[in-house]
Amino acid sequence: MYGKSRPDEIPWKYLTNDNATNDYHFIVEKLKSLYKNKWISTGISKGGETALIYKYNFPNDIDVTVPYVAPLINSTEDIRTNDFINTIKNETCRDKIKTFQRTILHKRNDIIPLLKEYATTNEITFNEVPFNEVLEYAVLEFPFSFWQWGDGKCDKIPENNNDINVLFKFLIKNSDITVYSDWGYNYYLPSFYQHMTELGYYGYDLTPVKDLLQVVTSSSNKRFAPKNIDISYNPNYIKKVRNYVENRGNQILYIYGENDPWYACAPIPKKKVDALKMVLPNANHATRIRHFSDEKQKIIYGKLQTWLGNTITIYPLKK
Repeated sequence: MYGKSRPDEIPWKYLTNDNATNDYHFIVEKLKSLYKNKWISTGISKGGETALIYKYNFPNDIDVTVPYVAPLINSTEDIRTNDFINTIKNETCRDKIKTFQRTILHKRNDIIPLLKEYATTNEITFNEVPFNEVLEYAVLEFPFSFWQWGDGKCDKIPENNNDINVLFKFLIKNSDITVYSDWGYNYYLPSFYQHMTELGYYGYDLTPVKDLLQVVTSSSNKRFAPKNIDISYNPNYIKKVRNYVENRGNQILYIYGENDPWYACAPIPKKKVDALKMVLPNANHATRIRHFSDEKQKIIYGKLQTWLGNTITIYPLKK
């Protein structure tokens, strides 16, 4: 359903995570006739979710699972992400974020021409999501993306700044507006279908800017899911996966960044489970094993070596 694998007429009902993991299972079974040593599965973010779902569906296929920054989400608007955003760091920092959001919307009439110019320069079209709506979604997205991909340095947020170019550049640096472009809307349709039917997602906190919104009235991201088809969320799907990995998910190595809002939705393995969860302080969604200190990497690679056995030699990644 992604890239060149997408048919012209999309049979959305077949785009399920069980179908995907069944495909992976088929491939692994075939390849195991050639590759007979230990197997590791991995994935980043949504791919990490898939690795956990695969572990749940086929627990004996893979010896070790390494999901990076993978959430297991409770609903289509998981409240834990906004709870995280509204408590991270200190109140001064959080107030700067809200002030920035409001400043952008107050200067809407000055910012939108810059948005149109940016679109023309980069040959991006916004027909599905008009510019006024794009701006509002970018503003609502800002707190999540600031912590997800930013460096967490609140002093970099433009404050009391009347230079609209500075404000606009900081907005699009943190909120990827190409997601709302015609290309982005079409490209991410399968993802939003899965998020709104099985995987869940996050919702926006409208409170700080509600009085300034002109177009967006809902906190949901269902706006970006396919239209004219049944979109109904199954709340039990991920619950089953979470229950499994938290209570029986052995030999799973979880990697997270402390500042990443998706960390708020991370599984919490029970003490009886042979899993390792590593969280890098003051780090974001780009966190990988190589970013940890040498001491922490020794713990990580030591655990992997234990799980994989002495017949496999593990070489630490270079930073």
